[in-house]
This record gives sequence, C-alpha cells and structure tokens, in this order.
Amino acid sequence: MEAPRLRLRLPFLLLVALVVSPPAVAAAASRMRIEPLPTAALRRLYDTSNYGKLQLNNGLALTPQMGWNSWNFFACNINETVIRDTADALVSTGLADLGYNYVNIDDCWSNVKRGKKDQLLPDPKTFPSGIKDLADYVHGKGLKLGIYSDAGIFTCQVRPGSLHHEKADAAIFASWGVDYLKYDNCYNLGIKPKDRYPPMRDALNSTGRQIFYSLCEWGQDDPALWAGKVGNSWRTTDDIQDTWKSMTDIADKNNKWASYAGPGGWNDPDMLEVGNGGMTFAEYRAHFSIWALMKAPLLIGCDVRNMTKETMEILSNKEVIQVNQDPLGVQGRRILGQGKNGCQEVWAGPLSGNRLAVVLWNRCEESANIIVKLPSVGLDGSSPYSVRDLWKHETLSENVVGTFGAQVDVHDCKMYIFTPAVTVASS
Repeated sequence: MEAPRLRLRLPFLLLVALVVSPPAVAAAASRMRIEPLPTAALRRLYDTSNYGKLQLNNGLALTPQMGWNSWNFFACNINETVIRDTADALVSTGLADLGYNYVNIDDCWSNVKRGKKDQLLPDPKTFPSGIKDLADYVHGKGLKLGIYSDAGIFTCQVRPGSLHHEKADAAIFASWGVDYLKYDNCYNLGIKPKDRYPPMRDALNSTGRQIFYSLCEWGQDDPALWAGKVGNSWRTTDDIQDTWKSMTDIADKNNKWASYAGPGGWNDPDMLEVGNGGMTFAEYRAHFSIWALMKAPLLIGCDVRNMTKETMEILSNKEVIQVNQDPLGVQGRRILGQGKNGCQEVWAGPLSGNRLAVVLWNRCEESANIIVKLPSVGLDGSSPYSVRDLWKHETLSENVVGTFGAQVDVHDCKMYIFTPAVTVASS
C-alpha cells in the first residue's frame, strides 16, 4: 500500500514571468536543432513558440527521462537492499532495455543530521554500505542512480536540505557517482524559487559530471515560465495520488504548459502510479497513455519486484513508449471535448516523420463512441492516413479519410498513430 506523504510547507512569494532576451532565445534555439512542424494546420494547433528556447544546454534530456522512483510505493521505508533489488528487477523484466534506466532514491536516504564537517551522510541503518557503493552496483547493471535533496533547510521528511549548501552537496553527489538529482521545495524560508534553484544548477555543472537536474517546485510559481534555463524537468503540479481524480486533475493542469516542453527540458506532472492498486486497469492504461503523449517523464512508482501481468503489460508497451521518446519532442495536448460535460476527449501531438499521435480518452461514466474529424487535430481531411492501434499492436486501416472514431470504455482510452498514406506537401 502507498504510504501517505507529509508535506510541511512555508509561505511562498509570487514569481514574476521571466523575460528572455532575443539573442538568448536565438542562441538556445540554434543549439536544439528544432524540426519545424510540417504543415500550417499542425503549426496552428500545436503551439511550439517556446519550443527549444529555454532548455538547459547540458546535453541531457533530449527525450523525457525514464526510470523508477522509490516514493510512491515505499515512501520512507527504503534501504539499500530495496534499491539493489529494484535495479535487478528493471534488468530481469526487460524494462531497462525499454529505456527505464534511472533508479532514483527519494526522501529519507540521508542521516537526520549532517556530519562533523557539515557534509551529507547516508542513514547508517538503511544505507550502511554508502551511496558510492550503491551507485557502483547500479552502474554495473548498466543503469544510473538518482538521489534526492531539497531547495530548503530540510527535506519534506525533515532530513538535511541543501539550501546554502549547494556547492558542497553537489560535489559529494558527484563523488558518489550520482547521475540524477530530484530537488524538492519544502522548508524554503519563503525565498523565491528562481533564487533557490539556480545555485544548485551552477553547483552541479561545476562538478564536471553530467547530472540530470529535476526541479520539484510543485508548479506553485509557474516554473514553465522560468525553469527551462535552470533544470532538465520541472514539476508543474502538486504530488500525484493513486486515484482517478488526482490523475485527471494533474493531466489538465500540466496540459496548460504544453508549449514550453522540448528537447532538453520537460514539464513534469509527477511520477506514474501504474500498479499501485488505486485505479483500474483501464484507468492506468489511460494514465500511461496521456503521460506518454504529454512527453512527461516516465518514472515508474510501483514495486517492480512484484508486478502483476497487467502492470507489466502497461509499462512495457514499446509503441507507447516510442511516442514519449519521439525525437521531435513536441508535447501532445487536449484538442477538444465532446458529449455531456465534454468528457469525451481527444488529445493529440505531432511526431517525427509527419506522423500524429492521437488519444481518444473517455472520462465519462459510461461507454462512448468518440469521433474525431481529422482537420480538428491538424490533419488533411481529404488525404488518406494509415492508422496504427498502439494497444492492440495492429494497423487498423491504410485508408482513413475525413473522420475516425472508436468505441471507448468507461475511463479508458484508445491510442493511435496516424501516418500519411501519401506524401503531404508542406503549406
């Protein structure tokens, strides 16, 4: 069962929107090698005006990060054996081969007090071998190790935070062989996030080691507006819970910032709850599909040592993962809602090769026939398309023209890729 998470938070100051100079924008855009959307219709629907402009240029996160995080299932009940066994399981199940390569330790790994030299120390009871030894083990499996700290004086579970200790803490993370830092937002003394998060970026960069920088600011100060030049991903929402309501609310909140994601930096609607027991198979399938379409980080949050067949089926869907990892890097978004209360939804996003990923998502309380007119998602209504069903793993038709629809069960989704059957000229 999922352990409850206790957040202790101090008041925050409002962050004003970041203004980026045109020369900086041009320089960043040139580094990212942006692939333009192929048609005017797609460009109108899928705003990429911010795409590639702000992303941190540290060579990481060209596609959204994939891996596992300890919090959603284990909370504070972690130890080095759990981490080692999880690394083993990622490899033995084949999930590592699919791209799940970060093994991320969340809160509660450290001792409750710093050492005599004011340094961070692993908890001697739960991590007696030390983080360096653990990193070596994970690296030996061909995986990467992530760790957790906080842009405050304490972590959310009242372990030492890194505020005002950024340089020393980054140096010790690098010396241990850490590859990823999740940086939380508790006990922050009311200091603006745009003042607290860049010092750790600078400290990580100064170590000379490539360390993925994941900002966990909870979306309180609209990080999509400023965090792109600071980190490789930024939380756009509060913590996810293993419920249908939490998952759908978070998807809607993250959707707002779609135009700010791109290679190098990604909107983060929090980790996956797939397999933790609070939702149905259909709801988990929708959760995974929408996170993949939104180019969200795919960080498994269940116990991968004891997964059901159904959980493995969802997490190992290679075709859905490929949508998430598509090199074009444009975040898919909600295009329209239909039916009563608009709960018959169509989400879509462009992919490389002039393709389009489309999700028909039934958020209603009864089965629904969801129909989409192809021009409404940016496709040519008079040209034929091949349609691939990513959950059935079969091509449904080579000649779809004008409209497309499917019957979708309650709280379930259907996910497709539309590929031009003939070459579509740019306009």
